[in-house]
Amino acid sequence: MADASAKFRPPELLPPVATAAGDLRITQQHDGLHFWQFMVAGSVAGVVEHSSMFPVDTLKTRMQAGFPPCHPPLGLRDAVRSVLRAEGPLGLYRGLGAMSLGAGPAHAVYFSVYEISKESLSGESSNNPIAHAASGVLATVASDAVFTPMDTVKQRLQLRSSPYKGVADCVARVLREEGIRAFFASYKTTVVMNAPYTAVHFTTYEAAKRGLTEISPERASDELLVVHATAGAAAGALAAAVTTPLDVVKTHLQCQGVCGCDRYSSSSINEVIRAILRHDGYSGLMRGWKPRMLFHAPAAAICWSTYEAMKSFFEQLNDQE
Repeated sequence: MADASAKFRPPELLPPVATAAGDLRITQQHDGLHFWQFMVAGSVAGVVEHSSMFPVDTLKTRMQAGFPPCHPPLGLRDAVRSVLRAEGPLGLYRGLGAMSLGAGPAHAVYFSVYEISKESLSGESSNNPIAHAASGVLATVASDAVFTPMDTVKQRLQLRSSPYKGVADCVARVLREEGIRAFFASYKTTVVMNAPYTAVHFTTYEAAKRGLTEISPERASDELLVVHATAGAAAGALAAAVTTPLDVVKTHLQCQGVCGCDRYSSSSINEVIRAILRHDGYSGLMRGWKPRMLFHAPAAAICWSTYEAMKSFFEQLNDQE
């Protein structure tokens, strides 16, 4: 199975050295893959990740949006019972269509920008944590612009007693009643949240992957799936815990004015934080941290494993050409 870092690949599989005559080829290939192959690998990884963990994401949204006067605060068990009692198991998947429409393209952009940026910023050192963190930030700024509109639709559909019939109805009504800016009300907050999330995530992932591989280098090629999954889970859990307060702010901005949730006069992070503190105290900023960590730890493991498996598939396909 292919590894994301050139350090762990045999010499014959390393990308060609850049030359004046070969610059065009370098822009088309990195890690032995074409640009479009990174996009496909990232897209598949994103859809698999979010689809498999979607019920946990629904519980997180219910817990974060459910504070007075919208609804009484919900714990994780209360949220599970509430959804199952009122809507049945299918209620946990409400909004899945919106997620699928946004996650595929967003993750295609995410991983493509990350790989290209990492190659450009790392220079001769493939284990540069600053380059990994900077590449992650660039990747998330680009992908959030793609995902934020559908994420807004997804979260509004996930709410208890959501007034929307489906993705198309939600998009049409939001456009008609609130305008296109409503889809991007949380973009600034999302970037502010995901920039440190991604920096922590990628830095932890690369460090954990390198450490796990060096523990038993002679068996690294046989256990790369376990390495990617373990490193991804550690990275996802840590990054999720650190950024939960901003995720709560994002949820409030995306769900404002729906199902009795407060509406804000601007997209100011400070305004939303003050409202949360006024209603629910400091604990309100950590609402949903359990399902958020339960989501991101396995989701990151699934995402990275799927992504690296797709990369391996494309490398083998390219070697046969």
